[in-house]
Amino acid sequence: MSELEASLYALYWNNSMSVAVITMISYEYILQFEKEVKFVWERQRSVMTYLYLAVRYFGILVVMFSATWGGLVYIPEAVSYGMFLFMQWGFSAYSCLTKVILIWRLYALYNQSKPILYVLMGLLIPIVALYIAVDVFLWSRPSAISIQEITITPNIKYCTAFFHVGPTLAIYTSIPVICYDILLVVLAITLLVKHLKERKELKMKPNTYIVLIVRYHVIYFVLSSLLGGIVGQPFDGSDEYHTVVLRYCAIYYRATSYH
Repeated sequence: MSELEASLYALYWNNSMSVAVITMISYEYILQFEKEVKFVWERQRSVMTYLYLAVRYFGILVVMFSATWGGLVYIPEAVSYGMFLFMQWGFSAYSCLTKVILIWRLYALYNQSKPILYVLMGLLIPIVALYIAVDVFLWSRPSAISIQEITITPNIKYCTAFFHVGPTLAIYTSIPVICYDILLVVLAITLLVKHLKERKELKMKPNTYIVLIVRYHVIYFVLSSLLGGIVGQPFDGSDEYHTVVLRYCAIYYRATSYH
């Protein structure tokens, strides 16, 4: 495959997946909007309400930026670099916000246990610091990442990212995050098992809300682990196809893994 064909192929995949992601996110938003109005906007506001709104609308903002980046809409190289940084930092911020919501849910499920809240929030602080360090070292340094404009014809141009560092650091720094996610999902499953045993002894049906909350914990963990496996694969910065697939796996996971 020639260099021109490879660039056209990458652009085709980017634009096809951009349209698919925008369609899925738009459909999901329209589908959930009525419930959002009923259960969020029309009820008394709380900390969880603001966290939900921050995650939902910040996620939509990040996904729309990501979907338009890389070829669907022509964006100059200088602007593309700024958008790339916003996406990377946005992914990290979104992940931290979702973890705060999961912690708040566990706090409620464990009968507002202060030790649970303090321990989980205390462990989250170094995770946040790790996200910041990785974003600064891997994504915010010109020596680690660069944006290059690919010209196919005078009227067909797009920008892509070229990575100048290997995946080793990203793999190692993801281990504490994975361990933290394991802790959250284990606490959720442990509580569910205890709840199911108690309800079985009383010959009562399980609480639907507890089952749903734990289900979302498990879904978040599975999606997070799958994404971590994709990110951990070695790749060449000039491999636009791999970069496109990685980008949109990350986008869809970040934007739809939490409701």
